[in-house]
Amino acid sequence: MFRPNWDTHGAAKRADLLRTLGEHTVRSALRHGLLSQPWRGVVVDTTRSLDTVTRCAAGLLAAGPGAVVSHGTAAALHGCDAADTGEVHVTVPYSSTARSRGALTVHRDRFGDDDVESRHGLPVLSLASTLAELLCVERRWVALATVDQALGAVPDDRAGALVQCISSKLTARDDRRGVPGAHALLQLATGAAESPQESRLRLLVVDAGFPAPTPQLEVRDLRGRVVYVFDLAWPEVRIALEYDGYEAHEDRGTYDAERDRRMADRGWLTVRVRKEQLASPEPVLNELRRAFEKRGGLLAGNTPTPRRPRSLRR
Repeated sequence: MFRPNWDTHGAAKRADLLRTLGEHTVRSALRHGLLSQPWRGVVVDTTRSLDTVTRCAAGLLAAGPGAVVSHGTAAALHGCDAADTGEVHVTVPYSSTARSRGALTVHRDRFGDDDVESRHGLPVLSLASTLAELLCVERRWVALATVDQALGAVPDDRAGALVQCISSKLTARDDRRGVPGAHALLQLATGAAESPQESRLRLLVVDAGFPAPTPQLEVRDLRGRVVYVFDLAWPEVRIALEYDGYEAHEDRGTYDAERDRRMADRGWLTVRVRKEQLASPEPVLNELRRAFEKRGGLLAGNTPTPRRPRSLRR
């Protein structure tokens, strides 16, 4: 029976299995689908071929000595999946001859021991190093969403330290491209977004010139009970922005309309955004501008928002 002794999360160099099991056994396992070969010279247990850790282990073997898991793949191993595309990203020293192939993307950079930690027994760029990299090279909203996920996963008393560590990594980067924008983007991260698309929406309205909204704003009644939590809001002018990530449904639309009416009775203007509108947001932005005009215009200054939800009694 085919029973290789997997010691690297279901991935191995093909040459090692040939020495252990013999060429006939390995070829037979590949032919019958027991083994898969994602990249030349590397084989994986087919039953684990879609597992992220297995694919990372295979990618490291394919890239060779000195490689570390990086970029969106590293973020996924740290528990933040907003930048995970399914490809395996690794970073190697400049001296490496490894090349990208298929779904394996190889980057070259300088990194030290303090930039690397072990995750699932694999060398992975640290969370702060990974986030600093993404803030410089990834799509802005994806990078912001990833940082939001990271901040939302750490205790309150560690969030500030993580932000400071990311900032220090940005300051120390050899490649200065994207660093100023990365610092600015980092200041928008709150850790309070409930989905990557909410992070995207927050960045969209700030880029459009609106003040930074408060995420997950709790509205309370006179007894202090929470009556609603807005995705994004400007409590000073009682304007709320709600992201509707679900599929359109008549009953849901009726429910939302009734809820918006109840919040209007409390003095709130609610603007709703559907998922498909994020790609062409001008109608939503125009509606938001009209809401601010009703409230007397834009607030002065885009001040950072608090990390945890704020409450408002009404």
